[in-house]
Amino acid sequence: MTPAATLTDPLDERKFVVALARGLDLLRAFKPGETMLGNRDFVERTGLPKATVNRLAYTLTVLGYLRLDEALGKYALDAGVLSLGFALLSGTDTLELARPHMRAFAREVGAAVSLGCRDGLDMIYLDTIRSETALTLGLAPGSRLSMLTSSMGRAYLAVQPADVRDALLAELKKAAGKGGAAQVADAVKEIAAFGTERCCYSFRAWHDDVNAVAVPFREPREGRWLVLSCSGPASSMGEEVFRGKVAPRLKALARRLGDAG
Repeated sequence: MTPAATLTDPLDERKFVVALARGLDLLRAFKPGETMLGNRDFVERTGLPKATVNRLAYTLTVLGYLRLDEALGKYALDAGVLSLGFALLSGTDTLELARPHMRAFAREVGAAVSLGCRDGLDMIYLDTIRSETALTLGLAPGSRLSMLTSSMGRAYLAVQPADVRDALLAELKKAAGKGGAAQVADAVKEIAAFGTERCCYSFRAWHDDVNAVAVPFREPREGRWLVLSCSGPASSMGEEVFRGKVAPRLKALARRLGDAG
């Protein structure tokens, strides 16, 4: 797996701690909705030798980031990971500023609106507000989506320098395996339209019944790129709804929160 540090930055091997990166790879092996993983799962998802996985899992358990269920012989994420997540969320001023606007947006549009940032080859949700009046799909904070198939990931890629974007797309194609080329082609097509649209869409690309649109903006204080996205059921919210109703409102919200470029 790839470290969460910026993939396209030059790597100073004298400073890079391989053991730490491998330990974090184990924590990232958990997917949304998964509660338990065994050593075999870790080996398959990280590509690390079984002996290395055993040592890393033991160390993370001692430090409180994993919890071993001896009866099942599997590990679950423990409170240490949760404390890191709370530290991140509590330190994000933009999140506090965005929440009331996101609530109003979700009520107005009747869908789920989310705020996210990049983590490795994924986009991670910092917060999600769901509409109270419509059945919408909204992933919980901490959930991950592929940068390649999600509107949030495509919007992030669209505002990166060309060389950075090309390097990321190459990594994403490799990680996607079979079908990666088609996914990259679809993403590139969507990214190319960003110059005119100032947003990126994902129509049934991430999920068969999910349409979404995303708008990136630069956080005023720290200068990093964050992404707002809105998602809803494709069966009741078609492309015309997202292009004509949702996208303009989401762009306006992004401009209120930061520099939307």
